[in-house]
Order: sequence, then C-alpha cells, then structure tokens
Amino acid sequence: MPELPEVETTVAGLRGPLEGQRLVRVEPRRADMRKPFPAELRQRMTGARVTSLGRRAKYGLIHTDRGDTMIFHLGMSGRWVIDGDAVNIHDHLILETEEEVGGSGHHFALRDPRRFGFVDLMPTADLHLYPAFAAMGPEPLGPDFTAAYLAGMLEGRAAPIKAMLLDQRIVAGLGNIYVCEALNMAGIAPTRAAGRISRPRLAKLVEAIREVLAAAILAGGSSLRDYVRPDGQLGYFAKDWRVYGREGEACACGTTVLRRVDSGRSTFYCPACQK
Repeated sequence: MPELPEVETTVAGLRGPLEGQRLVRVEPRRADMRKPFPAELRQRMTGARVTSLGRRAKYGLIHTDRGDTMIFHLGMSGRWVIDGDAVNIHDHLILETEEEVGGSGHHFALRDPRRFGFVDLMPTADLHLYPAFAAMGPEPLGPDFTAAYLAGMLEGRAAPIKAMLLDQRIVAGLGNIYVCEALNMAGIAPTRAAGRISRPRLAKLVEAIREVLAAAILAGGSSLRDYVRPDGQLGYFAKDWRVYGREGEACACGTTVLRRVDSGRSTFYCPACQK
C-alpha cells in the first residue's frame, strides 16, 4: 500500500502539469471504487481551475478555485498516470486540462486494478471536518510532532510502540514500512511498551521518523507491487531499507534481521540493535 512518502511523491508529480490548470473533462468511468464516486464530482470539478495540491496523511488533495477539494486515496494498488498512450481498463477516473497556448493540455488517469482506492469531494473550508481527518494526529513532518507531544500521548500506555505509531489518532500517515525503519534507526524494539520509553529515546525516535520519511520522499518512495510515480518511474528507497523485507539478512550490526507478525502485519527488526 502506498504510504506517506509515496503519496507525497505522487502529489509532487501531479503538481507541475496540474496546478494552475483548468479542468475541461472530469469523467468517472465506473460508479465506484472502494466507495461510490461523489454524485456531483463531474459537475463541480468540470471547468474549475486547480489552485494547489497538497497531502494529509496518506490522502492526496486537489484544491480548486470553486472552493472545493477533491480528495483521493490510492488504496492498495492505485496510481495516477499522466498522458498515457491509451485508456486502460483499470483507469477509473479521467481528468483533462485545457490546451495551453502553443501547447496541449494533459490527460490524467487514476489507475487502480484492485479498486481499494477512492475519491471524495469536500468544501475546502470544511476539510478539517472530513471524518478521516477530524480524528487524526499531527503530521510527522510538521512542527506539532515533537517528543513532548509524543510523550504526552503515550503516557501510561502499555501497548507496543509500533502499534501506537500506526494509530492515526496519534500521528497521521505513518505506515508499516517506515515505522519498522524508524524504530530500527532509533534502536527501539517494536514490542516495547510505549509508555515506558524515556523522553530522550522518544526525541531520538521523532528524529528517526523525520529522517526516514524525508529520505524516502527524496528517493521517490518505495516501489511495491503496483506503485510507481506519476511519470512512470520507480521509487528507489527500497534499496536503502535497513530491516523491512530483509528477514534472514544481516543488520548493519551483523545480527540477523528477524520477522514477526503483529495484527496481521509483518514486523522486521534487529534483536541486538533494538531494545
């Protein structure tokens, strides 16, 4: 599943050809993906100018001059394709921009073979009320995600630190890959009780989360299964994974990386480095 760095990379790839452009075609090619397309999507978005693009957690945001924001989630296998050669059977939403002076418009297709992604529409002013956003914690790359904040949220919690970091109510947008990587970088065992981690170690964890996410975004994310960037290129962060997907291989310290399954998710860690 595309995680925060992959969504950030997707938004960055869409920004150049889409920002500032007027949408002349907005065409859902089926009734639904994971859930139905908004009934007014075509009417409210056709003719609108895209003013900016953004991201909240693992959701992409396309803001328009009509005061509407189109929200998209890539699900398990979704990606945007720009100016593809032909419409694919898995292209479920088409956007086209008007022709520019001396050039042409662009064709955008939301391609999702497994259809676990979805699109929604909200007044931009009410985005904070969107159900998925209303209960979310701060962005891990934002100023509100600090060791002091994390300590307050984890105080007295006996649940494993990995589970707490995956809880979107505590911090928004973290997923399995980057939590495994950050915990290894910070030297914290994924099973350690969250409320028993000292403030200095939480500070190290916050910095590790920021560093891992920033490096992944710089590398274009991690290409897994169906995910590639909008320009068709692969994300290369997977080659720099410290522990994720490396069961049986050597950690940087020389100890064998182990794997366990927690709540249906694989957890990769080093039993020597992480305490």
